Amino acid sequence: MEILAFGVQSDEKPLIEKAFAGKHEVRCLDVFLNRDTAPIAAGYEIVSSSVNADLGGAVLQTLAAGGTQLIAQRSTGFNNIDLDVAERLALRVARVSYYSPYSVAEFAWTLAMAANRRVIRAAGRTRDFDFRLDGLLGRDMHGRTVGVIGTGKIGEAFTRIAHGFGMKLLGWDVAENPACVELGMRYVDKERLLAEADLVSLHVPLLPSTHHLIDKDALALMKDDAILVNSSRGGLIDTSALVGELRAGRFLGVGLDVYEAEAGLFFLDKSLEGVDDDTLARLVTFPNVIVTSHQAYYTEDAVGQIIDATVRNVDDYLAGRHGDNVLVPARPGS
Repeated sequence: MEILAFGVQSDEKPLIEKAFAGKHEVRCLDVFLNRDTAPIAAGYEIVSSSVNADLGGAVLQTLAAGGTQLIAQRSTGFNNIDLDVAERLALRVARVSYYSPYSVAEFAWTLAMAANRRVIRAAGRTRDFDFRLDGLLGRDMHGRTVGVIGTGKIGEAFTRIAHGFGMKLLGWDVAENPACVELGMRYVDKERLLAEADLVSLHVPLLPSTHHLIDKDALALMKDDAILVNSSRGGLIDTSALVGELRAGRFLGVGLDVYEAEAGLFFLDKSLEGVDDDTLARLVTFPNVIVTSHQAYYTEDAVGQIIDATVRNVDDYLAGRHGDNVLVPARPGS
């Protein structure tokens, strides 16, 4: 069996090839799965996609017409997949339901502290041998209040780090996490969390109910000197509204590892052609904003676990097993 893997990063390729060695052949492509590239999959029963793949109805129809039966997505999120169409086409879809939560939680804190202590600006200055401290004043996190929106595995890991800093812990979620409560977290409504937190970090999935969870009204509730971090999904924040608040001089810092219109941009080199996204172009000009390209998950540990889970998903499919990672069942009789 030869498997076609889309959107494979150069660091990821040897790990994928090693994981499948002795089991199946794998063809790794650096292009992302979308309408333009889907025809490449013709004749491949198993296709593996990356987090920024476009698996809307048109792409799924092309895959099904070409003989694809399993889509093994190498990510936890699946908001990019039209599951209803996949089910109608009798496509089996699997994801990675778990990988190291520490990878994302630690990176969220990296963004928070880099914004707080002006690390990007300071490093740029010292490269020019400018060693002034003007404009680099940060603040202690100890004793301040953190608001964690979403306290699942990643949110819990983020909370444990915040507890280590000696912060006051506020949480918001559909259900309380006993481990976070044990750390001293108080669960409050979203409005109170936003109003009281010095640092707000987002760790919820992107669903219709969470789209633009942080909109203009939510941003208005936050402290003028708060720090906002998003390492989950870009669509959680109304970016245009955020730009408006930043233009008004609000927020000590903003750290974004995701962006709601990142498809077609993130993971690609656009340095020579430029970007025609005016919102993103404006966003990166603010000195108190840090934007990274969806790399929070990108550690050896997490990527290795993602690939191992993808191999298991393929093995389950070929053995006729219905694993926990399956989002859409296999076709009847398969």
